Amino acid sequence: MIEKTQDIIWVLETNIDDCSGEILGYTLERLLDAGARDAFYRPIFMKKNRPAYQLTVLCKEEQISALEDIIFTETTSIGIRRRQEVRTILTRAFSSIETPYGPLEVKQVQVDGVLRNYPEYESAKRLAQASGVPLQAIYRCCR
Repeated sequence: MIEKTQDIIWVLETNIDDCSGEILGYTLERLLDAGARDAFYRPIFMKKNRPAYQLTVLCKEEQISALEDIIFTETTSIGIRRRQEVRTILTRAFSSIETPYGPLEVKQVQVDGVLRNYPEYESAKRLAQASGVPLQAIYRCCR
């Protein structure tokens, strides 16, 4: 049996055609630091074949206003679409596992009775830097 649940997530999207990659990268950092569940951008083409980016942010309802403020402040966006979506998520727990390089923070999920560990990036990065091994080596500790 796969342990899963459903929840409601909000999707904020805007198309941006006159903003640099550096600005968008900084905006993503701000959005994630402010609590967005996820944020990303992808290349698109707008009317008249103008190259642009579509910025997408996933968040909880109570975060909408603050995240929209960041988008309007940091980018050249003049409008944001929003919609509510239902998503299915695996039931997860946060834990720490021992590796040859030290403790590693992980997300744990059960899939058909098998425990899966997914490394937390910042924790894996710290271990890789401290031990001088490639990040891949840290990730392999979870398999």
